[in-house]
Amino acid sequence: MIGATTQSPRPVTGRMVLFCLIAFFAIVALANGLLVRFALTTFGGLETASSYQAGFAFAREAAAARAQDERHWQVQGRVLPAAGATTVEIDARDAAGQPLAGLEASAHLAHPTDRRADQMVRLSEAVAGQFRGTAGALSGQWDLVIELSRDGTRLFRSRNRVILP
Repeated sequence: MIGATTQSPRPVTGRMVLFCLIAFFAIVALANGLLVRFALTTFGGLETASSYQAGFAFAREAAAARAQDERHWQVQGRVLPAAGATTVEIDARDAAGQPLAGLEASAHLAHPTDRRADQMVRLSEAVAGQFRGTAGALSGQWDLVIELSRDGTRLFRSRNRVILP
């Protein structure tokens, strides 16, 4: 072999290992820094437009819940599946067990995972304190949200999970 030169492999020294380790961790730190920067600049972390207004809304809801508890109303809702429809029945009574008259009732079946599937239920008062309405044929888990109001002021609200076959 004329003109062929053989090079011996470069020996691994402590300095070479140190530079490789420094380069490796520098690349990892750079990648992490870029990923953190992109994560922070693409999502501001806001779930509400105004946390100040959300705080006031929470205070109003807490006061409404205390006032509702002080009334000691007995409100029962039933969801009955039927052929081609789902019936919602509500029975509302005061603390003494007398039917509540003169209330406006509203109900809706809220899907726990998809708001697009929510169903509003139009209720009508059959007799004092008893309301009834129908929604489309539903099955699965739903949240029954009942609201009772008088003159536009909400006096009662409940949310209960129901399972429809």
